[in-house]
Order: sequence, then C-alpha cells, then structure tokens
Amino acid sequence: MSAANDPVKRRLVLRAPRAVAVAVACAVTVATVPTPAAAQRMPLIRDAEIEQLLRDYTRPILGAARLTQQNVKVTIINDRGFNAFVMDGRRIFVNAGALMESQTPNQIIGVLAHETGHIAGGHLAKLRTELANASTMAIIGILLGLGAAVAGARSNSVGGNPAAVAMAAPTSMIQRSLLAYQRQHEEQADRSGVKFLTETGQSARGMYETFKRFADQQLFAAQGADPYMMSHPMPRERIAALSEMSRTQFYDKKDSPELQLRHDMMRAKLSGFMDQPGVVARRYPPADQSLPARYARAISTYKHGDLRQAIAQIDALIQTQPNNPYFYELKGQVLLEAGRPAEAVPPLRRAVAGAPNPLLIQVMLSQALIETNDPKGADDAIKYLRQALLLDPDIADGYTQLAKAYGRKGDLPQADLAAAQAALARGDNRTARLLAIRAKERLPVGSPGWVKADDIASFRPNGAPVQRP
Repeated sequence: MSAANDPVKRRLVLRAPRAVAVAVACAVTVATVPTPAAAQRMPLIRDAEIEQLLRDYTRPILGAARLTQQNVKVTIINDRGFNAFVMDGRRIFVNAGALMESQTPNQIIGVLAHETGHIAGGHLAKLRTELANASTMAIIGILLGLGAAVAGARSNSVGGNPAAVAMAAPTSMIQRSLLAYQRQHEEQADRSGVKFLTETGQSARGMYETFKRFADQQLFAAQGADPYMMSHPMPRERIAALSEMSRTQFYDKKDSPELQLRHDMMRAKLSGFMDQPGVVARRYPPADQSLPARYARAISTYKHGDLRQAIAQIDALIQTQPNNPYFYELKGQVLLEAGRPAEAVPPLRRAVAGAPNPLLIQVMLSQALIETNDPKGADDAIKYLRQALLLDPDIADGYTQLAKAYGRKGDLPQADLAAAQAALARGDNRTARLLAIRAKERLPVGSPGWVKADDIASFRPNGAPVQRP
C-alpha cells in the first residue's frame, strides 16, 4: 500500500526475504476491500425498473446522512449470494441475491442504511490508512525479528526459537488490531443506519431481521471462535445491540402496499431472468395470478420458451397496467432480441415516455432504431444516446451503440471515438488507446472530440506507463 508508493520503503520490502513479504501480505489482507478497477470486472446488472426502485429506497437515507450532493448510486452485482458493500464514497454494491431474498422493502432498505453508514463514517478511507500503517508496522516488526535471528545465529544460542516468535508476534498483533478496527466500523454503521432510518420515519425492524437471520446461520460456525479474530462483531453481541437500538417509535411501521408491490415485482423480475423455468414454476405456480407471478412467468417464457406465448403474456400485463412503462420495455426487448427491431420501436418509445429515469431504455430504443437501417433512425439514436451518456457515463453499451450509429452515418472519426469510450468502459485500455489515436488523426485539432480522444490516448490506469503499440 503506502509502503509500495514510498521509494525508501519499497527498497526495504524488496530486499527483505520472501518470508517477510508473505508475512506482510498476511497482515494486510485480513480486511481488504474491492478496488474501483475490480468493480469494472464485476458482472453487473443494469435495469431501469430496479435501479429506479433502489433510488427511491436510498433517497431519504442519503438525505438523512447528508450525502445527497455526493451522488451515491446503488450498483447491482449479478451474484446469488446475500451481500452488500461499499468501495468508495460514490457507490453501494448489492448482490442480486440480497434483493431476491429480502421479503420486504424494509429489509433491503435496512441493509442499504447500514452501507450508507460506512460511507457517512468515511470508513474505507480510514481503513486504507490503517492498512498502510499496519503494513509499515509489520515491516518494522519483522525486520526487528530478522535482526534477532542474526544475533541469535551469531551467539549460537541454544533452545527454542525466539527469532521466530519475534517475527510472528507483530503479524498476529496487527491482524487482531485490524480486525478490532473493522468490528468498530460495523458497530458504527449499524448505529448510523438505525439513526438514518429513524430520522426518515422508517422502521429498523427489517435491518434487525436481516442481520438476525444471518447471525443465526453464523452461530454454529462461531462456536469456540476467538472473538478477537473476527472481522464482524460476534453474532449474539451484534444482534443484542441491534435488538435494543432498533426499538424506535417506528419499529412496527409497515411498508406501504404500493412499495411492497414494487418490491415483489423486482424479485419476480430477477427470478424470471436468473432462474431456470422449473424454479420459476415452483416459486410462481400457474395458480398464482398475482401481478408479480405473471411478470416472472412472462419473463421466463420469453427467456426459455415460445416467443409468441411470451408476447401474449406481456400484452396481458399491459392490459392490466396500461401505464406501466416497464411492461412496454419488456415487450420491446423481446421483439428486439427476436430480430424484429421495427416492431420494437413503438413499445420502447412508449417506455421512454413513461419511465421516470429512462436512460437505459433510451439505449435499447437507440439499438432498435439503428437496426432498422433507417438513416433517420441513426440520427434519433445519436440524440438519445448522447443524452443518456451525458447523464450516466457508466452505460458501457451506450458507447457501443453510439459507435454503430455514427458508423451508419459514415462519421468514422466520431465512430472511432465512441468505440474507444466503449473499450475504456469495458476495461480494455489498449484497444481504447488505439482507437483514440486513430480518432485523433481524423478529428480537428483542439475540437471537443479531439480533446476526449487525447484524454483516452493518454490514460494510464493506476499511474502505469503508457504501452506503445
């Protein structure tokens, strides 16, 4: 960490024996967090409907945490495990499995409130500082141990191995110190989460229920564990504290029926896309005629069954809720992926007009417009895509579609620039640089496009030197 950035400390690490490096690594990896570069490689889920629901969940919490101006977003990871975490001050990552397992909005809102507590407390920055200090302490302690080993060899001391004890002691001590530091952060995030929920008139019951369920699962594994070697508070202690602090005046407050329905629709949508047909049929049997069950079955039919039947089921959903933009989005997606882009355009236009935040749907509509091979469609696609990417530059597929749209118009410099941005968003820095260099050669020097291309061509991840092709 900081040791690797300091020339003097770097020399110390490189000159130390391999055992030193291994011990230092053990000391500083007990509490690692994902990096922004790792986030690029995560399998993410982008969905307009689910992201809007999560924005509605987090908006009051972020307001209570005084983080509204920080533009914190919730990012969904395509993973069935129950997990949520933060890696910087801008994003909360939550697994699809956590969304699917949370039976009520309040349960996942409680998890989001806890993670917001980490951001509000600046825990990641503090942890990185602590890790840097720990690595320095480990190096010093182990080097002192090496000195003891040399002195012991020279004196030909007999019996035991005090040098080995001296080398192992700092690593064990630092591990315990870092784990204690993490436990403090978890306890602080719990308290902050309850505070944010209370200030926004929401119950902390869902937060308590969620953590209690997982604490019960951990109890067997935690039996006989050393409480000082755990990164989270011991289950019984944490749940006892949460049980007490969650008993606010809003403890028995229920989620509204409208919010519960949106939550159930989200879970059904994820199941329809992620589960096998048999799982969907067991979870949402034909006898269940609720809107979430019909939604899940329609999606599953589209993913695994007959296209005509899927469209019929989606049309039935539209008849039930003719103003639901996400039903039109689903119909447009089905038609587009079936190779019928011209038929996909009308429902996607309807979805864009009705969705509160239609940026992702605009990208899908743009793809349909491009694939109709209508020159005017390419112009409309460019308009939609530039607007979407201006407001959400993380939509990687938007750059790909923008490159195609410019290519259809014969605007090769802009097509190269958009393709370079798409490659950069994917983490393919070498391809991005090559395309950006080609775009620079075709664009007027000093123009906005040329400046963007120059930025991409000069981009060096993590300060690494630019590799010449």
